[in-house]
Order: sequence, then C-alpha cells, then structure tokens
Amino acid sequence: MQIIEKKLTDIIPYEKNPRKNDAAVQYVANSIKQFGFKVPIVIDKNGVIVAGHTRHKAANKLGMETVPCIIADDLSEEQIKAFRIADNKVSEQAEWDEALLMDEIEDLIEFDMTDYGFDFVDIFDIEEEHKKNADDTQNRVENIENLALGQFDGEGYYDIPKLKPVYELPEIKEWIGFNYVLSDEDPTGKGVHFFIDDYQFERIWSNPEKYVEKLKQYAAVATPDFSPYGDMPNALQIYNHYRKHWVGAFLQERGVKVIPTIRCSSDRRSLDWYLDGEPHGGIVIISSMWVNDEKKDRVLEEYTKMYETLKPAKVIIYGKKVDWLYGNVEYIPNFTQKRWGENNG
Repeated sequence: MQIIEKKLTDIIPYEKNPRKNDAAVQYVANSIKQFGFKVPIVIDKNGVIVAGHTRHKAANKLGMETVPCIIADDLSEEQIKAFRIADNKVSEQAEWDEALLMDEIEDLIEFDMTDYGFDFVDIFDIEEEHKKNADDTQNRVENIENLALGQFDGEGYYDIPKLKPVYELPEIKEWIGFNYVLSDEDPTGKGVHFFIDDYQFERIWSNPEKYVEKLKQYAAVATPDFSPYGDMPNALQIYNHYRKHWVGAFLQERGVKVIPTIRCSSDRRSLDWYLDGEPHGGIVIISSMWVNDEKKDRVLEEYTKMYETLKPAKVIIYGKKVDWLYGNVEYIPNFTQKRWGENNG
C-alpha cells in the first residue's frame, strides 16, 4: 500500500456521496491542525474520492495544497461503490463505553476535546442518566415483594408476618367488598371484606400505600383473601398466605383495625401452615359461601383446628348460616343475600 501526496485540486469529490458531513468538517479540521493529516484519503484511479470526503473538506478549510492519498486501483468499480458505502456505515455500529471514555478524557489536561466534537453536557447527562437507571434498578431490587415498604416478624417455617389480635369491635352496620372502597363516600361504621374475585384487590398488593388513609376510616378491615386454590402448586398457596399477612401487618402498622381472614385450601398440605401468623384470642372472619354438607368433614377439620388453636373471641362468618359451625359466631349477609333479601338459613 503506497501513500502519495496529491494536490487538492486533483482530487474529485464523488458527486453521489450519500453521507452528509458538513457538521463534522470543523472538528476534523481541528484534529488535522493539532495532530497532522494522519489518515490518508482513499481515491480511485481517476482521482475520485472513495473514502475521506470530510478530510478533503477539512483540508480545503485549512488551505492545504496537498494531502496524503492511497489509490485503490486494485478494486473493481462495484467494489469501490460497496467500500464507499461500507466505510461510512461501519462507524455507526460502534458506541462509547461512557465510563472508560470519561476516565480517558479526565486524564487530558492540555486538550479541549470539545474541539473534536465532544459535548460534555451530553456526556455528563448520559453519566447521570446511567446513575439514575442504576439507582432505579436498585430500588426495584430492594422493593421485591414490597420488602422496602415493610418487613415484619414472621411465624412458622415460612416466616409468615404475624398479626396483632383485635378483641373488640364497635357495632358494624354494614360490610362492603374492597372493590367499593374508593367510591364509598361514608365509611363510618362499616367493615371491609375481600370475599370477592382476586383481580379486584390485587392492587392493594401492588400499591398498598394508596389505600391506607381510606381504610383507616373503616371500623374494621379484613385481611385480603388472596386465594390458596388447592390445584395451585404449594409454593403459590403459601405465597398468597404470605401476601395476605404482609398486607395485614402493613395496614396494622399504619393504624388500620385489621381482622384476620382465616382461609385453608382444599390441599391438605395447607393444614400445616394456614394458621401461621394468625393472632390468638381475637376476632377472626371466615366465609361460608363455598360450604356445603358434602364438604362438612373437611370444613369441620379446618374450623376445629382454627378454633382450638386460636381460641378466637368471636368468629364473623360472611355468608349463609351453617348450623354445625359452633362457638361465638356472628353472621353477616353476603352481597346476594342483601340484594335479593335472602335469609341466612
């Protein structure tokens, strides 16, 4: 490869050059003035530029008479056309490692790198943006499963957050589903339950802080009944039990009067953990909506274990009356009973 000096007047810009380069000319001129013409212009056998249009313009701007060139006389016309496009394109595929770039630039004392196209406002903005993204990522990591919002004393093998007992309640004139809370204009004397489809209250897990002030206005709030369906993997059943207790502990810590919802699944393994975190001697709430005589033995097993273990002061039962559920119980009508006037029998 031979480098020759050519007069600028003998070098011909390619008239169909697709690369727009006027914005870079001054920076290239500054570089040539400071460091010399270190990268030759590539021309074809007729003196037409193959690569180096910006250097050619910069040389003209500096008033140079000759520039170093390489003649690509070993390439066909088609190869020259392809090389001209490729030479302009490949530089676009590279990008800066901003941290290493800043380290390098900070070592330069005698050079003002803005002369060569660096915009330090942009670089520092990028650095700040990366720092913010890193901080945001760290915050998300720290807030996995709401841990940044609260961590509570756990009970049992799975560290289920423990709830404090509530021994007495004022008279509650009505229990409403959580799905009506935000639109409820008069919370006075009401209780809130979660015996509704899970999708209607997933948001209290996703954004628990949003509901604290509103729920503090109610006489009592049951813990969310995240469903531990028996056909779920055991891990997911336990996870929903954990979430129920985490939300309950979170609300209690902020002054909400929380009543624990007791819920077992049809999976017998849940009998090992469904009472973990539940308070002893206080008021609890359950639902009888899915109870029938066919399930009597299973329900009684669950209920009896709950009653003997927790020794609740009262069991509030949401739904129909079940004669064989014993103890100090109080029934409250579900939505259908209230709407259609069905009795509890």
